[in-house]
Amino acid sequence: AYQPLLFWDGRAKSLEEQCKGPIANPNEMSDTPNVHKAHEECHKRVCLIEGYKVLFKEAFGESECSIDQIAKAISTFERTVLSGNSKYDRRELNDEELNGLKVFKAKGCSNCHYGPNFTDDQFHNIGVGMDRPNPDVGRFAITKDPKDTGAFKTPVLREVSRTHPYMHDGSIKTLAEVVDFYDKGGVHNPYLHQAIRPLHLTEKEKKDLISFMEALNGEGWQHFSEPSEFPK
Repeated sequence: AYQPLLFWDGRAKSLEEQCKGPIANPNEMSDTPNVHKAHEECHKRVCLIEGYKVLFKEAFGESECSIDQIAKAISTFERTVLSGNSKYDRRELNDEELNGLKVFKAKGCSNCHYGPNFTDDQFHNIGVGMDRPNPDVGRFAITKDPKDTGAFKTPVLREVSRTHPYMHDGSIKTLAEVVDFYDKGGVHNPYLHQAIRPLHLTEKEKKDLISFMEALNGEGWQHFSEPSEFPK
């Protein structure tokens, strides 16, 4: 809800636009590469369910169940899934977490991870996957700017210990492995961001850094659960 661009490569400019993506993606929910046909099929399927037509009528004043209304309904719900009142927000960090915050600032993590959500909302090449034969070009696919080759969005760090696996390709399983990745200076390639360099962290600094990131876990979303039944 608070990010100007969505998806790892930033190709969507709103939550509404973002949630239409998976519906039309053959790698996710669609059986056709044609975006219009995929959205039309979604619209038709939802319209066949009378219970949804009633709910759309209540929400939008009409029971059209259009793809735009579907996207609006989903994104409106997503805007209610928030996280706050973490130990960090309450200023209740223990000594280990406080030291982790110092490491976070001193070693350059806060150059890209800052602000309320700990992200600069920008795109950077840190080397993930760049040692493969055909690496994902990331943001370059959208901008066609060579400097964006292999660059991906800086992720929000709130709830980060609960949102594994990590990186755009899910190739790193734990926060400890993420810290090790940055500690060694990422993966060298011609487009590596200039701030990515070996950090030479001690084992205690690594442990404290992870503790600080765990202190960014908050509340405000735990009450959500799957519905007991769906409209019929």
